[in-house]
Amino acid sequence: MIKVLLVDDHKIFTEGIASLLLHEPDFEVVGECQNAQQVKDFLNKITIDVILLDINLGSESGLDVCKYVIEQNPAIKVLAMSMYNDENFITRMMKNGASGYILKNSSADELLKAMRTVYEGKSYQSAEVLEIIIRGLSRQKQQEKSIYQLRFTRREKEVLSLIANGKTTKEIAKELFISEKTVESHRSNLFSKFDVKNVVSLLKMAIEYNYV
Repeated sequence: MIKVLLVDDHKIFTEGIASLLLHEPDFEVVGECQNAQQVKDFLNKITIDVILLDINLGSESGLDVCKYVIEQNPAIKVLAMSMYNDENFITRMMKNGASGYILKNSSADELLKAMRTVYEGKSYQSAEVLEIIIRGLSRQKQQEKSIYQLRFTRREKEVLSLIANGKTTKEIAKELFISEKTVESHRSNLFSKFDVKNVVSLLKMAIEYNYV
């Protein structure tokens, strides 16, 4: 018997899922929650195998709830079921320990399949979610490829190296015998090429891709 906790801030939704699972002999709904505190209370009271979790819990985030649940009991499988088909929400939920992610427009059959799959210790994403993940990975690879192919002028390389060594604009200008305005221009060009907005991000990217 798969013991399921339903978590969504819309009670009509949890009641609908509970009604669906009532006709499945291998499922038992052990509770319905509308907020994070109710989830925490249930964790200390009953045995839970799978949590069907929405991301939007009113003023609270299912992302944080997922992370809390996995930290408290890694044996529990979290299946996110959300209306959000945004790559950021999907990747963050998976990083926080969710075993699967499906959309609320999924069919009842797919929901049951997903819950049984994560209960068995496997990962499950609906076709649309997988497509979003694949597109994101493809875009990331293209961005990395672009970064690896960056070209810099000699002076930009010198400025980048001095920034990495903690030099200020004034110190860089003095060392390279150029004006501070010119240093700022090179710094701006570096920001543009790395597609970042501050020195911290610039150095993080430059170090990650072995430019310094």
